[in-house]
Amino acid sequence: MAIFTPDEFDDHESVLFFHDKKSGLKSIIAVHDTTLGPALGGTRMWSYDNEGDAIEDVLRLSKGMTYKSSLAGLNLGGGKSVIIGDPHEHKTEELFEAFGRAVHQLSGNYIAAEDVGTTVEDLEVARRVTPHISGISEGNVGNPSPATAWGVYNGLKAAAHFRLKKQDLHGLKVAVQGLGNVGFGLCQHLADAGAELVVTDIYDKAVTRAVSELGATAVDADKIFNQDVDIFAPCALGAALNDDTIPQLKAKVVAGAANNQLATDKHGEDLMNRGILYAPDYAINAGGIIIISHEGPKFNRQKAMDQVAEIYDTSLNIFKRAERENIPTAKVADEIALERIQVVKEEQAELALAG
Repeated sequence: MAIFTPDEFDDHESVLFFHDKKSGLKSIIAVHDTTLGPALGGTRMWSYDNEGDAIEDVLRLSKGMTYKSSLAGLNLGGGKSVIIGDPHEHKTEELFEAFGRAVHQLSGNYIAAEDVGTTVEDLEVARRVTPHISGISEGNVGNPSPATAWGVYNGLKAAAHFRLKKQDLHGLKVAVQGLGNVGFGLCQHLADAGAELVVTDIYDKAVTRAVSELGATAVDADKIFNQDVDIFAPCALGAALNDDTIPQLKAKVVAGAANNQLATDKHGEDLMNRGILYAPDYAINAGGIIIISHEGPKFNRQKAMDQVAEIYDTSLNIFKRAERENIPTAKVADEIALERIQVVKEEQAELALAG
C-alpha cells in the first residue's frame, strides 16, 4: 500500500515504523496534527490481515483523533499507534517495553493510551521506559473506557431526543455491534435506562455475559444490521457503515463507539438521504480522551465525567446545524473541528510574525 498518496494520509506530520526483533514488536505510530498540542491517541493491538490494513487503520484513526480533540475543546493534537499481533496470543512484557521505547523516541510529540486490544496494565508496562503514557493508574484516571461509554451514551440520548423525539430511552430497541469494554459499558447504561438490547460480538463469552446480565437478545454478526430496532450502535472496528450494510439498516439513528464508522465520506450522505441520523463517531466517543485530559495529582473524577456528559449538548448542536444547512452531520462535525484548528494556526502565525 502507498503511504503518502492515499486520502488517509491527509498531510500527516509523521508516520513511523518500529520493529524489535527480540520482542517481535511490529508497530506503527502516526502523528496527524499537533497544532492544538501534543498528539494523544490510543494503542490498538490487532491481528491485521496484512500490513497495508494496519497502515490504513492507523492513518484513519490518528486523523480522527485530531478532529476528536478539537471538537471536544481540548488542547491536544491527534495521533494513534497500532501493534500488529493477536492480543490474545502475542502479548508479553518485553513487547510492551519495546513499544514504550518506540513511543519515547518521539520525545513527547505523541502520548499513548489504551485502545482495542490493549489494557491499562499493558500501557503501565510501557510506562516503565517512557513518561509519555496516559490513562493509567499513576495519573488517577485508570481505564478510560467507562468514560468513553458514558460519552457515547449521552450522544446516543441526544440523537434519540433529536430524531425520535424521545426524552428517555425506556422501551427503545438498540442493536449493539461489539461488546468490548466500551460496548458492554454502553449496554449497561442502556439496560439501566430501560432499553431493549440486541447484541453481537466475535467472542461468545461477551455475548453470553450480555444475555445473562443484561437480558440482551443475541444474533449472528451478519444479522445485526437488519434488526428491527430504533438505534444501531456500532462498537466494533471501523467502516461498519458501507455500501453493503447501510441498505440493510432499519434503525432511524446510528450512534456508537467505534472509530471511523463511515467507510467513506459518501456514506454520511447515504445515511442522511435515507433519513437516518448519524451521531459522528469522534463527537460522541470522546469521553476517554476528555477524562485523560484531566489526569494528574488534582484529578477530580466527577468534574471530568461532568465534562464528558457535555457530549449531549455538543451532539445536539451538530444535529441542529446539519438540519439547518441540509448537510451530513459528519461534515458539520469536521467543519467545527477544522474551524478551531484554523483559528489557532492563524494565531500561531501572527505570533511568529510578531516575534
